[in-house]
Amino acid sequence: MTTLKEEAQAYEPKRTLNIADLDRVDISLPVEERVGTDKEGKDFRYKVMVANDIEYRVPYTVLDEIKKMLALKSDITHVKVKQTGSGLNTRYSVNVA
Repeated sequence: MTTLKEEAQAYEPKRTLNIADLDRVDISLPVEERVGTDKEGKDFRYKVMVANDIEYRVPYTVLDEIKKMLALKSDITHVKVKQTGSGLNTRYSVNVA
């Protein structure tokens, strides 16, 4: 049995990373929908890609960019997502990896 102190020291809060945190993204990995709650208590939905039991948030703009890329070249298997800005000013660019 562990103590409260030991549990607190070992505790790591659950954090959803962003798809842009990956060096290269395999677009065949599964995507799941999650429901979160904002500061006002309202529910919102978001997509996550699960890789090695780690969740990476997938912004809808990234899905749209990948869709456009696949329309031009359907055999794409990997992409690289870059993120600039923060908060409401966040922008994503997607390139073939």
